[in-house]
Amino acid sequence: MAQNGVSEGSSDFHKPSQRYLSTRGEDSDCSFEEVVLRGLASDGGLYIPEQIPRATAWESWKDLSFSDLAYEIMSLYISQYEIPSPDLRDLVNRSYSTFRSDQVTPLVQLDGNHYLLELFHGPTFAFKDVALQFVGNLFEYFLARKNEGKVGRDRHHLTVVGATSGDTGSAAIYGLRGKKDVSVFIMFPKGRVSPIQELQMTTVLDKNVHNLSIEGTFDDCQDILKSMLADPEANKPINVGAVNSINWARILAQITYYFHSYFSLVKQSPNFKLGDKIRFVVPTGNFGDILAGYFAMRMGLPVEKLVIATNENDILDRFWKTGKYEKQPAPEDGKDIAPEGVKETLSPAMDILVSSNFERLLWFLAYEFASSAGMDDQWNKKQAGQEVSKWLKELKTTGSFGPVYQDVLKCAKRDFDSERVDDNQTLETIQALYKKVGYVLDPHSAVGVAATIRSAANASPDVHHISLSTAHPAKFSSAVEKALNGQDGFDFENKVLPKEFVGLSEKEKRVTEVEGSVSKVRELVKAQVEQELSELQ
Repeated sequence: MAQNGVSEGSSDFHKPSQRYLSTRGEDSDCSFEEVVLRGLASDGGLYIPEQIPRATAWESWKDLSFSDLAYEIMSLYISQYEIPSPDLRDLVNRSYSTFRSDQVTPLVQLDGNHYLLELFHGPTFAFKDVALQFVGNLFEYFLARKNEGKVGRDRHHLTVVGATSGDTGSAAIYGLRGKKDVSVFIMFPKGRVSPIQELQMTTVLDKNVHNLSIEGTFDDCQDILKSMLADPEANKPINVGAVNSINWARILAQITYYFHSYFSLVKQSPNFKLGDKIRFVVPTGNFGDILAGYFAMRMGLPVEKLVIATNENDILDRFWKTGKYEKQPAPEDGKDIAPEGVKETLSPAMDILVSSNFERLLWFLAYEFASSAGMDDQWNKKQAGQEVSKWLKELKTTGSFGPVYQDVLKCAKRDFDSERVDDNQTLETIQALYKKVGYVLDPHSAVGVAATIRSAANASPDVHHISLSTAHPAKFSSAVEKALNGQDGFDFENKVLPKEFVGLSEKEKRVTEVEGSVSKVRELVKAQVEQELSELQ
């Protein structure tokens, strides 16, 4: 029997049995195409594979290019009956041909056993490109197949709606701009993304791209998105899909760089060999980036720990310390109430109150707990879905759930550690690393590096750490300049700012301010999609 959702042995993963289910138990036996185009399950849950494939020969991938490695990993999750092997290979190759580095995600040594994985070499200088270049090509592939021989209103049209705290929006736009039969609408919280991030989105003038500035926080944008996706009747006229990390294809694409960076370390470090365990440290907001590492570990990659690095919006760090998942921390000594809402920090892409992708991990934790009862696999999956539904309902109605069972928290702590890094520590880390090795970090990557230093202090001295660098420092110039202005040799405009960012502020912009309600956003989306479709007649 499969253990903890992992399919053991050397099964044929190209057969059509690789299917998907919802974390809340109502949707099951779904195809890869269905979960990609739907985004969110009909019961409000997130899609996960019914079994996590075990990569029994992962060591043989060591010398593969990034694209070839991505193909091998994705082939374990996508049946060739859905996407034939030549088509999948072409999709992958086209997705990563847009990156500035031939390594796609190069690994650099910072100090001793501490390495940094640069994930910002895609079109928008952020880690989201690794997934969204692929997702954009997937959408195009599925739609072209559905629309073969069709014209006009008979063609299948997809309305992609996204919520962004900064980088998802531009990466999604660059992945979908100009693509046939797709309209893309990106919601972002007004005044809560960096100037460069907003300019990257609003200066894209392709007719199928629409930016919506929403009064409120990222969580408000995400709530609107989930409400839209959870109403299939209202969606029928516009056929809404998602590009946020709630879309399984994004998590799938990100698994690749965990394996790739591990192999890069084998080649770069004389003290690290195949089979040695490693710690990955991930600056975390919505939990999608680190969740991909969890899948890599479950597939067989030798990971000792996945370290969650949060900023002051620390709901995840508090869960790992207490077993309780609550939007607001308990009142501090001498205070009557807890602080409210999302705190604005120097790392805005992590300013998130509720981490959507955490639901996927909760399912696997609940499944493992149910499996301890010794019942059959279908019963275990049903119990996991019911437990997750109960937790998420409690979160929605009371703002928290838990503490979870001690055995559930014990399983979470087995695979993960967590660290909280505040703004002062973020600035200190940017400054200290620049002084030590001359490397300029963005504030999100600095959160990860600070957490790595703490993790290394508590680990065996021979354990290697890879910290994920999620964005180019020029995307967050305010924090970088605050930390480094006056430092010897620091010159933001000439040494940090990429040529692609020069002159963005002078370009024409297109953005619509919208009241932060589901009905207002849906009305605008419907009207705009109808206009686009009528122009195609």
